[in-house]
Amino acid sequence: MTNADHGYIHQEWHRAASTRDIPALIALYADDAILESPLVPVILDQSDGILRGKAEIGRFLEAGSSSRPIDLVRWHRSDTYFSVGTTLIWEYPRETPEGDQVEIIEVMEIADGLIRHHRIYWGWKGCLLIAPKLMRV
Repeated sequence: MTNADHGYIHQEWHRAASTRDIPALIALYADDAILESPLVPVILDQSDGILRGKAEIGRFLEAGSSSRPIDLVRWHRSDTYFSVGTTLIWEYPRETPEGDQVEIIEVMEIADGLIRHHRIYWGWKGCLLIAPKLMRV
């Protein structure tokens, strides 16, 4: 594994997610990958935020792409990412030149050039937006 793998995933994940290129996005994940996000129960109406395997992750990405429940996704970020060992991290900050957005930290474990474990951490603004939906899960 090299930092080139991390650089590629950093660029391609953002490109595919922001343009709703779901096949390209799913291709970045290992077959047995795990994705964790507080948005999973909101979009898929399930009790926890953990998805296991490419099929479950793909279903979540498709559903989220077709009906984004949050209107503050602006996809603003810098080209900065943090990479050490197998871990790749970057931020979508709250403040953007166009105003606030949902603030998110992406944390990924990369192996063999693919995402093996993806954890998405939401900041206070994003949590306030989805909290009412999480209360009914």
